[in-house]
Amino acid sequence: MIKCFLWFVPCFFVLAGFAQKANYKEAERFMRGNAEKLVGSTKVSPHFLKESDKFWYSYKTGDGTRYYFVDPKAKVHRELFDREFMTAEISKYTHGPVNYKELPVHALTFKEDEKTLKFEVDTFRFEYNIYTNRLVKIDSARKKPSKTPRKSNGLVGTYSPDSTYIVYAKSHNLYMLSVKDSVETQITTDGALKYSYTYDDTDTTSQRVSARVTWFENSERFYVRRSDRRKIKTLYVVNNLSSRPTLNEYEYVMAGDQEVQHEELFLVDTADKKLIKVPVEKWPDQTLRLFTPGKKVNSLYFLRKKRTCDEIDFCKVDLKTGDVKVLINEVSKPYFNNDFFHLSLLNEGEDIIWWSERTGHGHFYHYDGEGNLKNAITSGDWTAGKMIKIDTVGRTIYFGAYGQKKGACPYYARVNKARIDGNGQVEMLTPEQATHEAYFSKSGRYFVDNYSRADLEPRSVLRDNKGKVIMELASPDLTRLYETGWKMPEPFTVKAADGHTDLYGFMWKPFDFDSSRHYPIISYVYPGPQTEAIPLEFSVTAAYNVGLAQVGFVVVTFGHRGGSPMRDKWYHTFGYNNLRDYPLADDKCGIEQLADRFSFIDKSKVGIFGHSGGGFMSTAALCTYPDFYTAAVSSAGNHDNNIYNQWWGETHHGVQEIKSFEKKTVKDSVTGKDTTISVEKIKFETRIPTNIELAKNLKGYLMLVTGDVDNNVHPANTLRMADALLKAGKNFDLVILPGQSHGFMGIQQAFYQRKMWFHFAKHLLGDYSSDQFREIDAYMRL
Repeated sequence: MIKCFLWFVPCFFVLAGFAQKANYKEAERFMRGNAEKLVGSTKVSPHFLKESDKFWYSYKTGDGTRYYFVDPKAKVHRELFDREFMTAEISKYTHGPVNYKELPVHALTFKEDEKTLKFEVDTFRFEYNIYTNRLVKIDSARKKPSKTPRKSNGLVGTYSPDSTYIVYAKSHNLYMLSVKDSVETQITTDGALKYSYTYDDTDTTSQRVSARVTWFENSERFYVRRSDRRKIKTLYVVNNLSSRPTLNEYEYVMAGDQEVQHEELFLVDTADKKLIKVPVEKWPDQTLRLFTPGKKVNSLYFLRKKRTCDEIDFCKVDLKTGDVKVLINEVSKPYFNNDFFHLSLLNEGEDIIWWSERTGHGHFYHYDGEGNLKNAITSGDWTAGKMIKIDTVGRTIYFGAYGQKKGACPYYARVNKARIDGNGQVEMLTPEQATHEAYFSKSGRYFVDNYSRADLEPRSVLRDNKGKVIMELASPDLTRLYETGWKMPEPFTVKAADGHTDLYGFMWKPFDFDSSRHYPIISYVYPGPQTEAIPLEFSVTAAYNVGLAQVGFVVVTFGHRGGSPMRDKWYHTFGYNNLRDYPLADDKCGIEQLADRFSFIDKSKVGIFGHSGGGFMSTAALCTYPDFYTAAVSSAGNHDNNIYNQWWGETHHGVQEIKSFEKKTVKDSVTGKDTTISVEKIKFETRIPTNIELAKNLKGYLMLVTGDVDNNVHPANTLRMADALLKAGKNFDLVILPGQSHGFMGIQQAFYQRKMWFHFAKHLLGDYSSDQFREIDAYMRL
């Protein structure tokens, strides 16, 4: 026995000598949820005074939180108050300890005089004059909001603008009450559970409840919307952490489902109290979105989209007859970009701003109120992104734009402006190569610009609407962060598998990096097509990448064809009709290039991980290229997109509209005789390739993770993958996080991170020391 033991121990250590030791202590310092505490504020969030360009903001550094006041016109940027003075004054009333570096003030607002600041400390309420530095305690008791005259009678419902009528619902039907004589009129009789005129279409009482109505400004009519959800099927998750495990049921439309939500729209005239059904239907299973030009509702428009997601109509409703006029029709193959599409109605509908990818790049277009194209607002081989502000008086739009500088990374949003009546010419207001986040004052004369990159420290400045920097506002205090040895990620560019498309990414190394060593490489992935995993702003942890790198890996993330819509239409639609496989070749090809480029990368040890779509992609990669990828961690992956939600699968993979005819016997209304007719039937079908089909290919080391109450990507996705692996005789790890939905939180998130470290350390570093851990922080004592 003893001889055997002595023989075994040396053998064990000889084998272990070939492994690299995982640096869990360093990883713990920079794990998500820990390292962020090393940095205070990184952005300025302005609180503009009600009708002014002036604003205040708070900003936290290593010296605590300070409050600042800014008057752009006067070029004033100063502290809102002296913290030590304010501490002393507040203490006189609270009689308790107050830390001047973290004042416990909240509910800060300015009075209309723009000089009196109101705030609260515990139950105390104060007013402070920022010019005279005088603090006054006001009544501590919170005043109850006064009731509006319209609701003084306590009636539930929606009043007409002139307060003549009130509309409400009972038992899912619509009622109108004359306020003058209290005469109630029932308008509808066909309301039902989940086919209701109320907001709460599952209400089972007969009490008065709010109806889905909106009044037109003249009080002569209103419109009401109704959704038919009666046949939508449900899904279930079990809350295992409740006192008694509880079944949670929710509606969920999957790709290819035959029963989906249907929308109806009605007009009601108060004179005859009749319901006019607006003929919004054009395509089977279409979606509907309503628009009104302004706060005063004087007209009604709607946008309808085909279920195949490749054609839309923008329509106007005649308020007297309910007739529908198509103003704009557009076809966009293979689908419309949901992320950047924009529609604005200006000047009571006389001007329409419309976003389209008709040229291959997203741009804004100007139509008149009748749907006639007047001019392109923006143009060029770059992408106009999300609208930031519209100046209707100056007839100018402000928006984010991507890819304007050739040869540079196309993912950074710069602030631009363009004339609505212009000829496609734009003015770039923020030229810095970075992601810019703008907050405009109400007048549009100034905006706060927060900008940064993953490899660029954040900066906050105030600019005018010509882009000129008026003043510096704040920059974060990164002293403590740099003292820990933290370093920026390194940008890189590789080619896609087609050999010519540029792919952009970042690399994180261990902070004790040694170029003479060989490091396994791990790819952090998300397939898009609505976004990619590339960090576009400064981040201390970059999701899980910084902490994971400290374990002893080179961690990378980069884009791929079929990813972000920020580039162009061809790029983000590349994966259409191939929702499983489209990003995989580019990820493999990019890693191979990096390994050839950098001698410190060990291309024989490749890992991959991701969450949600990234969980789906990482499993697909491990099973598609089983001799290339060694290990994967796949969390909350939609491994079977056929049971994921409708819009994702049908938009990005495609759905087929199948027409057929069936014979039906009907009675002729003239002759009274039976006759046979052909009735057109339409159904929708989709079939998306799944990871389950790839289970037989697994060679490497896979860890599947899911929350047990995930009502976005249902746990069935992960369990079906696990079942397929079991049937294929494969070995894998399965982690269920109790009480977790789609986003992991708290101790569950920390547990997930550590399990990921342990998994990759075992299978890429050969460090199995985590097997001995029996306490969550045991590795800290190694």
